[in-house]
Amino acid sequence: MSITDKSLSEWQHTHVFNEGNPLAERNTKWAVFLTALMMIGEIFGGWFYNSMALLADGWHMSSHVLALGLSVFAYRTARRLTHDERFAFGTWKIEIMGGYTSAIFLIGVAGLMLYQSSERLITPMPIHYDQAIAIAAGGLVVNLLCAWLLKEGHHHDHSHEHSHGHSHNHHHHDLNLRSAYLHVVADAATSVLAIIALFGGKFFGANWLDPAMGILGALLVLVWAYKLLLETGCVLLDAEMDAPVVAEIFEVINDSPIQAKITDLHVWRVSKNKYACILSLLTHETVTPDYFKKQLSIHEELVHITVEINHCATSHET
Repeated sequence: MSITDKSLSEWQHTHVFNEGNPLAERNTKWAVFLTALMMIGEIFGGWFYNSMALLADGWHMSSHVLALGLSVFAYRTARRLTHDERFAFGTWKIEIMGGYTSAIFLIGVAGLMLYQSSERLITPMPIHYDQAIAIAAGGLVVNLLCAWLLKEGHHHDHSHEHSHGHSHNHHHHDLNLRSAYLHVVADAATSVLAIIALFGGKFFGANWLDPAMGILGALLVLVWAYKLLLETGCVLLDAEMDAPVVAEIFEVINDSPIQAKITDLHVWRVSKNKYACILSLLTHETVTPDYFKKQLSIHEELVHITVEINHCATSHET
């Protein structure tokens, strides 16, 4: 009996798991444009008016222009290569690589901010407070506008109920969008710190506040960068066997009418809220892999399931 195209198509399935995020891509483009304009103003203003906090914020913003541009590039590349067969499980991790690289940029900028602020703390310079405050306030407005643009769809709640009466609520993030969002939030935080420092220097003569706030801003950026690096790194290395879906797989197999034991399990993410798994089972029963695939399919986040059945006897069925 020959295999027809129709019967073959019934068993073939797509490896396009990521639906994309066109709204996030468009908003990130706007954030790049606005951030670039403000970056030029802050770097020039910080240098001309001798404000270390303002200059640090400007250089910090310059890295964000590059990082936000990287996020846009990651979106476009993932979308353009969606149907490229070289990617066995889709192109979503291109976006994650963008987020990971952005986190590295954040660490570099934090180091630069620490160095420049420490230098200015040792060797203070006169600051033109009124002009620097005005520029810092403008930077904060731009940062807040960009944060609002990138906040849209930043959190994704994935809730579903299953026939066995259990309800699950999973929280997933667009990590590429999150990296862009963290960049502009970090900018907003350093803008606030710069404004506080400049007002403190103007009204209380505390010139040391300007570089001190630059150091504090750098430490905040380091903390955010570390968290983003950890989260994106876990996705890139498939270190997600602690995800809730893993416990759900065990629950399905343990509650199955046909007794089986999991001998091997691999679960990894192929999109922000979708997973693939390879499952090896040991059983006394005569059963096909499709039986357990059907049971596991109640968890809609499992979009690519491979099941291997090992019988206690010598036979194998895959």
